[in-house]
Amino acid sequence: MAEQTNPEAAAAQAAAAEDAAAQAQDAPPAGEVPTTEEAPVDSAEEAQEVDAEAEAEEAEAELAPDYKDQYLRAVAEADNVRKRARRDVAAAEARGIGKLVRELLPALDNLDRALVAAETAEGPGDHHLTHGIRLVQQELAGALTRVGIVAESPKGEPFDPHRHEAIAQAPVEGTEAGIVVEVYQPGYRYDETILRAAKVVVSA
Repeated sequence: MAEQTNPEAAAAQAAAAEDAAAQAQDAPPAGEVPTTEEAPVDSAEEAQEVDAEAEAEEAEAELAPDYKDQYLRAVAEADNVRKRARRDVAAAEARGIGKLVRELLPALDNLDRALVAAETAEGPGDHHLTHGIRLVQQELAGALTRVGIVAESPKGEPFDPHRHEAIAQAPVEGTEAGIVVEVYQPGYRYDETILRAAKVVVSA
C-alpha cells in the first residue's frame, strides 16, 4: 500500500531544494578568489613609498645645478689648459727659430759681403763664383722667409729705436732729422720679435 505524502513536508522539501540550487548558482567555482571584494591595501606602507619617492626627486633636483656647474667649470678648465699648451708650444717654437736664425745671420752677412765684392770685381759679365754665391744667398733668404723671418732694410723710414740701431748721424740736405738715410746692416724679425736690429745711419 503506497505511503501518503504529507503536504506540508513536501512543501518544506521543495523550498529547501530551491534554496540549495540558488546557493549553488551564486557560489564561485572551486579555487576562484571572490571578485566582489578586493584584498585590503596597506595605506601606511603606500604612503611611506610615496614620501620616499618625493624625497628622492627633491634631492635630485637640488643636486642637478651643482653637477651642471661642476661640468661647466671642468669644460672651461680643460679649454684653458689647451690654450695654455698651444701658447707654450708656440713660444718654444719661436725661441728655437730665433736661436737658430741668430746663429745663421753672420754666415748670411758674409755671403752678402762676398757677393758685393765679387760684383765689384773687374771683368765683363757675371763670374761663375758670383752666380754661385747669389744662388746660395737666395736659398737661405727663401728658407728664412718660409719660416716667418722677415728682413728689414728701413732706408727712408723714420728711425725707431726699438727696431733700429743708429751707428752714426749725418746731415742730409733736403731730408728732415730722424730719417734713416743708409742701412749698414739689415735687421731681422720674427712676427713682432726683433731678432736683430738694423744698423743704420740717421739724418741729423
